[in-house]
Amino acid sequence: MITVIKRPMLTEKAAMLAEKQQYAFEVTTDANKIQIKVAIERLYDVKVSSVRTVNVKGKNKTRFTKRGLMRGATPLRKKAYVTLAPGYSIDLVGGEGNTED
Repeated sequence: MITVIKRPMLTEKAAMLAEKQQYAFEVTTDANKIQIKVAIERLYDVKVSSVRTVNVKGKNKTRFTKRGLMRGATPLRKKAYVTLAPGYSIDLVGGEGNTED
């Protein structure tokens, strides 16, 4: 069940959403909202109030090389925006500890 979550999204937008108790995760493309909610609750020991998902289409890429025109595409991705219940939070960065000498 925890294999549903690929990684947390650590972007500027995700940092702004964290102030509102919302966190962004990259999930598998076949995961549904119920599976995502259960995985987050088990992995981080928090209470999830809602889950929003978005499918991100891959982009077509073209480049010119010595061998000629190379074409490819970036993969499809699915992102989940998770809102936690009041009183819960997730420390994704883990910037704890004092480094003073």
